[in-house]
Amino acid sequence: MSKLTHLDDKGEARMVDVTDKAVTEREARAEATIRMAPATLAMIVDGRHPKGDVLAVARIAGIMAAKKTHELIPLCHSLNLTSVKVELTAGSDGASVHILTRCKLSGQTGVEMEALTAASVAALTLYDMCKAVDRGMEISAVRLLEKRGGRSGHWRAGEA
Repeated sequence: MSKLTHLDDKGEARMVDVTDKAVTEREARAEATIRMAPATLAMIVDGRHPKGDVLAVARIAGIMAAKKTHELIPLCHSLNLTSVKVELTAGSDGASVHILTRCKLSGQTGVEMEALTAASVAALTLYDMCKAVDRGMEISAVRLLEKRGGRSGHWRAGEA
């Protein structure tokens, strides 16, 4: 395990200096799952939710969140994202929505936090929009699936 990059030699928090890092293509994918009552999912899928297309709203919220990650996570760099994708899919279990995000750019630092933020905020948006009908929803499995680019190269969840 390498040292924590957001701490200086005194152990104090700092923003990492990426000035001398090469600009490379970078990409990250993340996921989240929100579990709910089957009736809640049916309402969403059938378009019967009183608030309208909650999946579309969650998708837009995830995209917006990725773009604003640096405003939410104190030491993140402001990034010029070139692509943000948020996919929401009804789970085959009939009681969940799976969220898959992908963020890309050409830059000096990675986009893992942006992909994770997009997945988290999309899930939180679904919760917010559906809480009136299902307060027992659970958000889980927020995790990085894959990252590409930069000095550390390619990493995929589950691989050593």
